[in-house]
Amino acid sequence: MSIQLNNLEMIKSEFVGENDEILVVTFNRPQAMNAMNTQLIKETLELFREQAYNTNLRCVVLTGAGEKAFSAGGDLKERNGMSDEDWRKQHHLIEDKALAIKDFPVPVIAAVEGFAIGGGCEVALMADFIIASENAKFGLAEITRGILPGAGGLQNLSRAVGVRRAKELIYTGRLFDANLAYEWGMVNRVVPKGQALEVALEVAQEIANSAPIPVRLAKTCVSRGSEVDFHTAYTLDLAAYNVTVPTEDRLEGVAAFNEKRKPVWKNR
Repeated sequence: MSIQLNNLEMIKSEFVGENDEILVVTFNRPQAMNAMNTQLIKETLELFREQAYNTNLRCVVLTGAGEKAFSAGGDLKERNGMSDEDWRKQHHLIEDKALAIKDFPVPVIAAVEGFAIGGGCEVALMADFIIASENAKFGLAEITRGILPGAGGLQNLSRAVGVRRAKELIYTGRLFDANLAYEWGMVNRVVPKGQALEVALEVAQEIANSAPIPVRLAKTCVSRGSEVDFHTAYTLDLAAYNVTVPTEDRLEGVAAFNEKRKPVWKNR
């Protein structure tokens, strides 16, 4: 079953899954390789802010329209001749959008076909993980345009592939393929061309079948825990663990195991 949420000019979104608990968000500028202009950025930010309060939502899948690109990054045609003030105003929106994706309460999966360059690569890196087709090409090419990655790419790529590998890729702006991204730990899976969204949705459904409260807590613990020392992170783990103990879903999970049936989660 699929329920369309909106069909705006720059993004499309729809609920899918067994109980419409998965949201597919599609960058919808295939004629421009899904380059991100100001309107697309605003629509994406608005959608993520709105859906952060959707208690039925279990997972988000981000993808791009067409087969050529997930996103070619910032729209340099729109930016050509843009004043410093307007550039900074636009970048404030980019910063908010990046954090809205990274800090979204449920898992976000990037399904990448074709090019994910510059800001497009940064969006994919802001997701919890990436499913890439064999034709995917990644790169933080900003340095070849006189600027730096400004949507988390410097930090996220370093954390994904290691500092020394990231430095090489960032300093050169070089494109790299899905196989290298997988080998270096940036991509979770490489799948045949045209199947990134399909596989991402299969994984999203697996996530949706898990208990919703622990999934949200696990995202917080892993994301925040990776930024601090072990003992601080473990304290966060235990605090989150104890939140799950008095829930109805904890009782349901144990009962379902003993009764050899699929659990019915109530999200409470």
